[in-house]
Amino acid sequence: MNLFDLSLFSGALRRLARARMADWVVAALLLSALVWLMAPQQIPVSVYKLSLVALAAVCGWWIDRSLFPYARPEFYLEPPPEMGEARAETAFTDVHVLSFAEPVGGLLPEHAALLGRAAMLRRAIIVAATMLAVGLGA
Repeated sequence: MNLFDLSLFSGALRRLARARMADWVVAALLLSALVWLMAPQQIPVSVYKLSLVALAAVCGWWIDRSLFPYARPEFYLEPPPEMGEARAETAFTDVHVLSFAEPVGGLLPEHAALLGRAAMLRRAIIVAATMLAVGLGA
């Protein structure tokens, strides 16, 4: 096994290129390396702040789920039929609005789409507010 064989890393590089927001991950790693070079004592502070913000995002999501158990965004949306059993590894952009052919849950499809958008916006606002509150308070 040759350490300089780039074919070993090509699979990992292809997976990284397909990952969502991979460019932002690379930028964050480069900026973290720059912080480490300039002020290595600040790395624990950065990790602490990042963990607080990540925890706040999860808490905001759970707050939304707890406050609105019957108005979750996924209730109004369904995956397209061609996806089959691949639901677990589906990106959010692959989810489509319900078809316009039949009412769902007593709602007309255009109302379901509107409520789905409103539920997604509500969840985003709650998560953002939670992250902002933790970020400003810590």
